[in-house]
Amino acid sequence: MAMRKKVKSKESNKLVIASVAFQDHITRSLLHPDLSLSDPFPRHIRKTSRDAHARERVKGPQRRDGQGEREYVLDPDPPSLMLAQRLGLVASPGERLTEDEWAQVKARSVQQEESAQPCAICREEFRLQPQVLLSCSHVFHRACLQAFERFSGRKCCPMCRRDQYETRVIHDAAHLFRHQCATRIQAYWRGYIARKWYRHINRTTCPKDKNLRRKFFEARLQELNDSFVRYCHTDTEAFLSDIDRSLSSSRRVFQQLERKSISEPQENDWDRIKSQIIQRGVWDCPICLTALCNPSIPTQPDESNPQQRRRTVLLSCSHLFHQLCLEAFETFAAFTEDRRPTCPLCRSAYHKKLI
Repeated sequence: MAMRKKVKSKESNKLVIASVAFQDHITRSLLHPDLSLSDPFPRHIRKTSRDAHARERVKGPQRRDGQGEREYVLDPDPPSLMLAQRLGLVASPGERLTEDEWAQVKARSVQQEESAQPCAICREEFRLQPQVLLSCSHVFHRACLQAFERFSGRKCCPMCRRDQYETRVIHDAAHLFRHQCATRIQAYWRGYIARKWYRHINRTTCPKDKNLRRKFFEARLQELNDSFVRYCHTDTEAFLSDIDRSLSSSRRVFQQLERKSISEPQENDWDRIKSQIIQRGVWDCPICLTALCNPSIPTQPDESNPQQRRRTVLLSCSHLFHQLCLEAFETFAAFTEDRRPTCPLCRSAYHKKLI
């Protein structure tokens, strides 16, 4: 009888403890989340110490990525186990993820390109806004996830509906956005350099096509005309005087070259020049348009004949003139020592000989 009473008392104690544990679980989970039989202090009293502990976790050793920005778990430490969880009557929450497990979750998120896609809640790009990674490998805006949790009243992933997930702050989307901005800036800079180089080639290189070549030279001529007009608009008299000086210096140079290059013909040269005149067969003076004496027919000068009195001059350029006509032309042209006389027909400097 005594043994039976002991067994009954043990079973009754177990039932009492189990009922208390279930009551604590129901009260804490459903009816009054701020109260617990195993933890008599209200949750708002424990909030200060919990927040301080959470801040210690954030300020503690954290993982840093390649850009030097820290990644840390956003969730606070899990609450203490309830009596029903300690007795095994209710499933206890899982353990916190380790760094290796978080690395696997992040690798799975990178493989699925979660950070490259818009946020599933607001459907906007992440860019530089705060970003969180859930333990189910889904990524959201931090503000969007907090707003969803307040709206739904429960901690459930908006994508896979997983309960009691962990949250970690990451910066993958910010790094991707910076990389895209740098790539775009580099592309714009390369395009600017290429366009600048093409404009330089287009302005300095003559194209092979006939129509394009014509447009090229028209554009160059227009630029020269514009520059000439601008220069003339500033000081026309000085510009024209510069032109006159350059022309006079050019003439002097050419005249010096002509004096150096032209030597007086010899007798053999004069005979060759006479043969050229005879072969040409032109016996009119180009100035007065009257007949000349034929050098191939030697005649005695007749003073009574006016044509015989006008003697003929042979030039080194193989042209014949009347002596008086050539002297009149030289007087009219006002040749000086600096300026040698030129032939009225071919405009070349000459030496003359009476025939």
